[in-house]
Amino acid sequence: MTAAAQFSPLPQWPLYGLTDDLFPTLERWSAEGKRAALATLVSITGSSPRPLGSEMAICEDGEVQGYVSGGCVEAAVRAEALECLKDGQPRMLDYGAGSPVLDIQLTCGGRIGIFVRAVPDLPAHVAALRAAREKRRPVTLLTALDTGNMRFCEEAPPTGNEAGRFFRQYLPPLRLILSGGDPITLALLSLSGLMGLETILLRPYGPPEPPPGLSPARYIRGSLDAALPTLSLDRWTAVYSLTHDALSDLTLTAHALKSEAFCVSILGSRRKIPGRLEALRAAGVPEDAFSRLHLPAGLEIGARTPMEIALSILTQMIATRPR
Repeated sequence: MTAAAQFSPLPQWPLYGLTDDLFPTLERWSAEGKRAALATLVSITGSSPRPLGSEMAICEDGEVQGYVSGGCVEAAVRAEALECLKDGQPRMLDYGAGSPVLDIQLTCGGRIGIFVRAVPDLPAHVAALRAAREKRRPVTLLTALDTGNMRFCEEAPPTGNEAGRFFRQYLPPLRLILSGGDPITLALLSLSGLMGLETILLRPYGPPEPPPGLSPARYIRGSLDAALPTLSLDRWTAVYSLTHDALSDLTLTAHALKSEAFCVSILGSRRKIPGRLEALRAAGVPEDAFSRLHLPAGLEIGARTPMEIALSILTQMIATRPR
């Protein structure tokens, strides 16, 4: 770590705060042979701009990704993390109302505790996260708040954090499966890419090349009957059918409702809902699955343009995601 990294200011435009999923960044740093520290929001008293468990990654060269407050403490956290990488000692940082750090106060008036520790073996840390992602399984990072020691485990974290230990669960990335080829579908692909969603597009017998920005590996253009068995529909997957073809919409929707997909929907008007429900029941969809069916696609926000409709659909997806 250089002195320049130690004292260089954070960027004036905090683009690092747009990053919530730190895995790609940690994976890149690991591939580059760099060392890193993690800062985790482990306690909140009163209000906080960020939820418990929010994380920030700090590289030895001074680069940061993620954020743990509304921008009030990130520079101080980075400085402490760089010191942590130098001396190997974890740190519990205390900021806000009533804390001993009088020159750093939170605009929300609350108080937060942030635990900073070096990642002793970044390649192993990244490998554990990658393995969980590939299996589409949650994984929990258990951190000892006295030593900074960390280990991954597959069991769910306790309801409340145990004294001296903090449990941070990482869920599989949200997956969005779309079927369609209209402007709303393209708008959804654009917005979901900005949000970092794992998006897969079905367009039976569509163009040979995927739309701009979508990886060919995430484009399925064969028949719908052939595509359905290949889809992995777990409880972190949402399925939206936007084909404007009644048979295709109902075929995909019935298949999705018989899976664990947490949100399933079809684009269309409200007057079509009774007929679609009747057709889905006739297709053998169990009654308890209809709690995951949201008709029509999107929340009511007065959307008119493709981008506005896409925003309403993603809002619906986020509102119903597993917690």
